[in-house]
Amino acid sequence: MEVIVRLDVMLARRKMKGKDLAERGCITEHNLCLLKSGKVKGVRLETLARICEVLD
Repeated sequence: MEVIVRLDVMLARRKMKGKDLAERGCITEHNLCLLKSGKVKGVRLETLARICEVLD
């Protein structure tokens, strides 16, 4: 099973920058970059929920 990260697409659709998401979603910019690049092995459900909430 593979998880596809489409944060760049979602940010573009909402005319947001990663920095904005990091500030609103309580996630560091560094961790956001790692998540967008697919270099993380996992993500906390709480963090994922915050990102989803901010991106609606």
